[in-house]
Amino acid sequence: MKSSVGSRLPKFTKAESEGLKNSIDFLGVNYYTTYYAEHAEPVSANRTFYTDILASLSTERNGLHVGTPTDLNWLFIFPKGIHLLMAHIKDKYKNLPIYITENGVAESRNDSIPVNEARKDSIRIRYHDGRLKFLLQAIKEGVNLKGYYAWSFSDSFEWDAGYTVRFGLIYVDYKNNLKRYPKFSAFWLQKFLLK
Repeated sequence: MKSSVGSRLPKFTKAESEGLKNSIDFLGVNYYTTYYAEHAEPVSANRTFYTDILASLSTERNGLHVGTPTDLNWLFIFPKGIHLLMAHIKDKYKNLPIYITENGVAESRNDSIPVNEARKDSIRIRYHDGRLKFLLQAIKEGVNLKGYYAWSFSDSFEWDAGYTVRFGLIYVDYKNNLKRYPKFSAFWLQKFLLK
């Protein structure tokens, strides 16, 4: 990391370094999708986080997508990916406690669809159901998973897509004074949690 990031890496005093050792309480993981990765050579100019990782990321290999495409060009549905990540964290980082702090799927915003139709978000139900099944398998295999947070509670401003997509379990009617309606996924999650 020191040779790759160089002067952009923050400097720590000896006391700060010592204070950081074994100081982690848990690992928070924002997980949405899976990518294929292959080695990339270091670059000397225009270095960024994406060049620092020395990997080329792709959602496609041999003409096939890593999973089912969604309305966001970077988000593909591959439920087993979260299991593979949990197993990797368990094996590489001494099975520290993990919280999935964000996990969800977006649909394009289409205000011409009646609200009662737009609330039928079966893709979100399949997305969370698949992830939770693989997380249960990971827990049974000893992964120290402590929590799972669906992203997001309600439709909101998305950092890279603005108001053009909907991630929420609650539908926000942007044309009717921001009135809110639970989507089918909200009812599904409620039943899931009560089992």
